[in-house]
Amino acid sequence: MIDSKTISIVDYGSGNIQAIKNILLTLNVNVRSVTNCNELVSSEKLILPGVGAFDFVMGELNASGMIPMLNQLVLEKRVPVLGICVGMQIMGESSEEGKVKGLNWINALAKKFVFKNDQSSLPLPHMGWNDVSILKESPLFTGMKKPSFYFLHTYHLATLNSKMDLGSTEYGHDFISAVQHKNIFATQFHPEKSHLDGVQLMKNFVEYC
Repeated sequence: MIDSKTISIVDYGSGNIQAIKNILLTLNVNVRSVTNCNELVSSEKLILPGVGAFDFVMGELNASGMIPMLNQLVLEKRVPVLGICVGMQIMGESSEEGKVKGLNWINALAKKFVFKNDQSSLPLPHMGWNDVSILKESPLFTGMKKPSFYFLHTYHLATLNSKMDLGSTEYGHDFISAVQHKNIFATQFHPEKSHLDGVQLMKNFVEYC
């Protein structure tokens, strides 16, 4: 195995869990999905997957009872965590998509794309491949210069502290597509759907984050 630590994928009924598992298994990583606090407590790294609406995901996460343990692991024990798509958005304070509060791990808000009149023909959701411009060095992008990833989203995370901004992408306007705040990492794109660049990013999270 390239890393002896156990990586837990938090299963709250949303996300490409099997696709993430498949990548990590090809990297010979010890990976499992968790659905409760008893399973979560021994996690040494975490992944918050994401497909679906903000309020639904937060509702399922609240119902699971795992949030206090997640807060303890991430905020107190500094366990590395990777959020993907809506898993990134729920790390912030709130979302224009709904009314439920987020985890509030990072100073950011999820906002819907708003385009100028001459860009009104751009479809939503933003779906497909797009480049990510790396804004600063981070272990998450080790060995990567001009990566391209798969996106599927209508909302994006607007950070209120630019020090956490790792990567940006252009779709009608520039938006932040990757962040890091201490042990907290997140991507708006789906590395589990992004072929070689996605595998490299997942490997980087396992080895270096």
